[in-house]
Amino acid sequence: MLRQRIAGGRLGQLALQSSASSRLLTSSIRLCRHEQTPRSLQASSSAAATAPLSRRPLSTTARLQAPTQNTGSTGGRFKPLHPPSPSSLGAPQAARTYTRSRKWGRRLLILSALFGTVYLIDDKLYAAGIQRSLRTFGTGLLVAADYKLNFRPHPLPIIGSSGTIEDLHMRNAEKLFQLLRHNGGLYLKIGQAIAMQSAVLPPEFQKMFARMFDDAPQDSWEAVEKVIRDDFGGKSVEEVFGVSFAGTEGKGVMERTARASASVAQVHWARLGDGREVAIKIQKPEIEKQIGWDLWAFKVVAKVYTYWFDLPLYSLVPFIVERLMLETDFENEAKNSELMRQLVSDEPSLRGRVYVPPVYHELSSKRVLTTEWIEGIRLWDKESMTRPWLGGHGNGSAGVHGAQLDPPNVAAIRRELHENPNSQALKPERDEWKGPRGKGGLGLSPKEVMTTMIDLFSAQIFKWGVVHCDPHPGNIFIRRLPNGLPELVLIDHGLYVYMSDKFRHEYGVFWKSLMTFDNKKIGEITREWGIKGADLFASATLMRPYEGGDKEFQKTMLSHMESGKTASERSYEMQQKMKAGIREILDDEEKWPKELIFIGRNMRIVQGNNQFLGSPVNRVKMMGEWASRSLFEDKNLPLRERLINYYRHTLFRIVLTLTDVAFYFYKIRQWFGQGGGMEDELEARMKHVAKDFGVELQHDLFEG
Repeated sequence: MLRQRIAGGRLGQLALQSSASSRLLTSSIRLCRHEQTPRSLQASSSAAATAPLSRRPLSTTARLQAPTQNTGSTGGRFKPLHPPSPSSLGAPQAARTYTRSRKWGRRLLILSALFGTVYLIDDKLYAAGIQRSLRTFGTGLLVAADYKLNFRPHPLPIIGSSGTIEDLHMRNAEKLFQLLRHNGGLYLKIGQAIAMQSAVLPPEFQKMFARMFDDAPQDSWEAVEKVIRDDFGGKSVEEVFGVSFAGTEGKGVMERTARASASVAQVHWARLGDGREVAIKIQKPEIEKQIGWDLWAFKVVAKVYTYWFDLPLYSLVPFIVERLMLETDFENEAKNSELMRQLVSDEPSLRGRVYVPPVYHELSSKRVLTTEWIEGIRLWDKESMTRPWLGGHGNGSAGVHGAQLDPPNVAAIRRELHENPNSQALKPERDEWKGPRGKGGLGLSPKEVMTTMIDLFSAQIFKWGVVHCDPHPGNIFIRRLPNGLPELVLIDHGLYVYMSDKFRHEYGVFWKSLMTFDNKKIGEITREWGIKGADLFASATLMRPYEGGDKEFQKTMLSHMESGKTASERSYEMQQKMKAGIREILDDEEKWPKELIFIGRNMRIVQGNNQFLGSPVNRVKMMGEWASRSLFEDKNLPLRERLINYYRHTLFRIVLTLTDVAFYFYKIRQWFGQGGGMEDELEARMKHVAKDFGVELQHDLFEG
């Protein structure tokens, strides 16, 4: 019974499922029939379906089917699983293109690739020479435009500026200083040259550019080693100099860290296997790659400034560029050094007082210069120079007259290298002369030191015509001789000028004429040199006001000054007149002796050294004596003329003794604390005269 009921239930379920399937099939058949309606009926049905709702509302079935209607090529309705024909999609349309965007994108990509390639080539082959040149042009144009717009009695107001000429000078001095420091290399040399030209630059430039004398950063040891390998046919440092960095027996030693670093080169200490201690001056590798671009940029900027500011500057540029090129040639420096060593040795008045280190040519090249190592103090170390000598009676500084230095503890050095191969503290200090408490000095008189210096550079200018043009305190060492007198050691012989016999003779006559107020002769010589403003040039040469002229140029300038003007207006007008003064000095560019640029630099530095040490000597008198002396010692002159010059020299020396009265007057005042020395007094007077020309002199370049 139970089985029958279950069977009956199953039969009922099957019946219900069969009934549902039948209804679904019937609906499908109806739908198919509806889709096969004639086109006329479909059209009327379609028209009825599109009629306004107010006339015929849509049925529920139509509303459901309306969204699925599709007008194909046959006008039929939507057909499942049948894609629309191409003709039903309408006419084909061209794809939208972005031609301008693609064109500029390609250009941007090409320019990026081009600039990237140029950057890599410039960085690897020219040590960023192109970038440095572009930076120079940009800064140079900004500075020039600033002066062109704002160098006036009342400059244009600028945010953060008080709108004065002093602010104009300060912000542009800062721009140029940052440019030179950032570029480095030869740009530092140019900055040092600017710092020395106090006669033509505002004080804001002087204060800013005095920082150019700081040590430059040194290059890595790998860069230094590459220079040596390139210049010595691929040989290593160990092979060239016979040194070992591992303390090998029988080999020399060398410090990898430089003892001094300048704009162009750096100096390393080494002790060779034969016991000689040497200074190895190695040019920085980037200099060779940069010098062409740097000097080209310098010439372009000078050309632009010459045209823009109407100053005859560009005619001097080729000579300056030639000197700078020679300064980076260490073979040329070796030649200058050997010549100066020979000239000093042949001069009785300087032999034994001045020392020039020998060059070891077998260890030198175009970018590597090896000379004797010098133990001594720099000229700027005034305290160590004058403190009492504690090195023992009858003794002198280590290495005087070229004596070989006492050997260091080589065993200790090798032991240090074994334990620490990267150790750099290898050179012995040799400071026993300072005493056990380090309070001693060389016990030397600044007067003796400056007498030797002025004798040396006066001989170079007036007697030999071979002039060292970079005698700043860093290039002069001082040592004590056994007799208690100073020995002056001159290094760094890269920047020299050679005077012709004719020009050297004229310069000697010019100096003597300045001392005797021979205005006629002064006028003749300056006209021969293409100079009109003789008074102004005479004052610039003496580094003091020239009292013997007629002051015609100064009177002409002052006569145009009007009273009642503000300080800014007066300063502007006087600096405008100073431009006229420069044009007067450089009147005939073809005649103007280019050597005067660097001779003036030499004399300016010597004057600064004398003032730094307290003006212990009468510099002007000493140089005048050398100028007069050179005229009767000149072997190129006939004997009769030399005898006449000797007689005149004797009278000249008698006259010059009168200048000692003024010198000792100021010296006594200085002893009693009532003023400075003669150089300070002359400079104060020179500053007073210079202000009349719109110039403020700054001579404290070596302080600190």
